[in-house]
Amino acid sequence: MKKIILSLLFISSLVVTAQENEDKGTFTLSGTVDVYHTSNLKSNSPGSLGILYSSDDPAASANGFGLGMVNTIFSYEKGKAGVVADLAYGPRAKAANAYEGAINQLYAYYNASDKVTLTLGQFNTFYGYEVISPAGNFNYSVSYLFNAGPFSHTGFKLDYAASEDLSFMFAVTNPHGITSGANIGNDYQLGFQTGYKGQYFNLAYGADGFGTTDVLYLDYTGGFDVSESFFLGINAAYSNSDDADYTYKGVAFYLQNTFSDKFSLGFRPEFFTTTTADVDSSVSAFTLSGNYSLTGSLTIIPEVRYDTSDDGVVPFGKSVTGATLAAVYSF
Repeated sequence: MKKIILSLLFISSLVVTAQENEDKGTFTLSGTVDVYHTSNLKSNSPGSLGILYSSDDPAASANGFGLGMVNTIFSYEKGKAGVVADLAYGPRAKAANAYEGAINQLYAYYNASDKVTLTLGQFNTFYGYEVISPAGNFNYSVSYLFNAGPFSHTGFKLDYAASEDLSFMFAVTNPHGITSGANIGNDYQLGFQTGYKGQYFNLAYGADGFGTTDVLYLDYTGGFDVSESFFLGINAAYSNSDDADYTYKGVAFYLQNTFSDKFSLGFRPEFFTTTTADVDSSVSAFTLSGNYSLTGSLTIIPEVRYDTSDDGVVPFGKSVTGATLAAVYSF
């Protein structure tokens, strides 16, 4: 009898503890840290382009050691609602969000059902293949396509999961150039995404926050497992503004092969063209990157990148070859 009473008390305490934990919700902490060294194989030239987003700024990719960013993501969820505060510091974070470098993302969400999620606040863009945090990319340097597209949006979005394979997203946001502060011009940007089995079509239209109100962005992002070890990713994008008389278009391929649990090798060829007042400027970039996992959290990325252009896109000449060694830690 005594054992039965003790067992009932123990079970009761577990139930109370579970209820208390449910009432308190779920808190998670995660983030990344990245550092690097880059150098150019040609003297008196900058290091690898694309280390930071300002590819046309030689100071942003100078030879030597450099800091990427540290981001710390605080997430809390209770019931159907939750909040995310993603704080980021460092040159990479500042370049991605010059207005509020410390805030990478800050939003609240509500799971209206198993299929519908409503989000309000600042969130990273749905547009494009690559992301701000290097932990989410295979290559350490970023593409011209990523530089050209929006980084983050501030506003409202609705995600609808029609099935395990099919999804839709609708968004109304400030111009992407206004990630914080007042929308003085009272201009907005509309966003749409549809995804099917890992292939995504993205669209954004409206003001960009830099004085243009009719910018159209179209983007395809996807990939295929060619074999158990080989993956082919694709990013193709087009943007146009009649007001600014400006267009860009480009395509990048992500060829990645996994050789073991610890080592993978990837090659990214990219071709990018801008057109201003009927004048084209084109650049090609070829990036070879290795991913070596020292631990489950620490990845070493050796990378060689070659950028070439006859139209003055590459600083200090027609081509730049850079070598980079980066360390990315995720927690």
